[in-house]
Amino acid sequence: MVPDAIPFDQVRRVLIIKLRHHGDVLLTSPVIAVLKAHYPHLEIDALVYSDTAPMLAAHPGLSQLHMTQRKGAGLLEEWALFRRLRARRYDVLIHLTDSSRGAWLARLLKPRWAIAGQANKPGFWRKSFTHLYPIIGGNRRHTVEIHLDALRRAGLYPDVDERKLVLVPGEAATTKVQALLAQHGLAEREFIQIHPASRWLFKCWPANQMAALINQLTAAGETVVLTGAPDEKERALVAEIEQQLTKPVINLVGQLNLKELAALTQAARLFIGMDSVPMHIAAAMQTPTVALFGPSGDIEWAPWQVARQVLTSSHPCRPCGKDGCGGGKRSECLDAISVDQVAQATRHLLHLQRTS
Repeated sequence: MVPDAIPFDQVRRVLIIKLRHHGDVLLTSPVIAVLKAHYPHLEIDALVYSDTAPMLAAHPGLSQLHMTQRKGAGLLEEWALFRRLRARRYDVLIHLTDSSRGAWLARLLKPRWAIAGQANKPGFWRKSFTHLYPIIGGNRRHTVEIHLDALRRAGLYPDVDERKLVLVPGEAATTKVQALLAQHGLAEREFIQIHPASRWLFKCWPANQMAALINQLTAAGETVVLTGAPDEKERALVAEIEQQLTKPVINLVGQLNLKELAALTQAARLFIGMDSVPMHIAAAMQTPTVALFGPSGDIEWAPWQVARQVLTSSHPCRPCGKDGCGGGKRSECLDAISVDQVAQATRHLLHLQRTS
């Protein structure tokens, strides 16, 4: 036990700050779950960007979800947020990024204890927190475990079965997806969901290879449902894929919000996709997942605690985290993953389902 462990049995309210992208926010959900499981009396709040709020909304361990704008928030809006946070009188603040905003909030909200990663920051940062924990980077530790290190530093050690992702689609999303499936004559576990795109194009597998994979699946009698964001680049990639298909698939690109996407993924037999938010959603929904990784770190970001097949290449330069080779938006390490490799991984997970 650490000598300066936080006595959570004496704590009333905790604020968790995660001002980052959607996937990052979803990967904080085990922190809330672990705290609530060990100390049910706690009121646990979170502060996130408003567009990422669906990742934590309706989390059963959460008391209040505070939101702020990613860009363009005015002084009045910021002041109103600060007053709401201050009124909660937090005993513990847990800051899970290296943004200076968390350090300022730790100083201004004056919790008794404040936890953050031991980032390469000046004295202002270090003096803003009572507890600092080491960040194990370089694709050596999963992001969920790095988040949970904040609790370990405070003296709370989670069991393995407590660390699952938590995402609640909600009744409205589930009802809409059930209607969509009925419209297309599908039942749960009767289709494979493929999400070919990512918000970052350098994380995407080439369209011709994805089309060849889908043709193999549909030739074997599988039903494929394509999903994607309403972004024009994602639509264009899916259109390029569809042009090369030999049999029709169900295209739901741009038709689902994040909660509805989670409900659809929960109904899918299998998920195939890139390192992306939908991949993390699949893990949260416990849908077996085939994930393709190129420049991003597969150890750091792999599908968490779910039946999975993670595919990478043997390029010695990966994971580089760059915007494609030479900044050219195309990643040769992804191109090198063959259609047969992905097909084999898919067959393996489908076989496990049939024999389980």
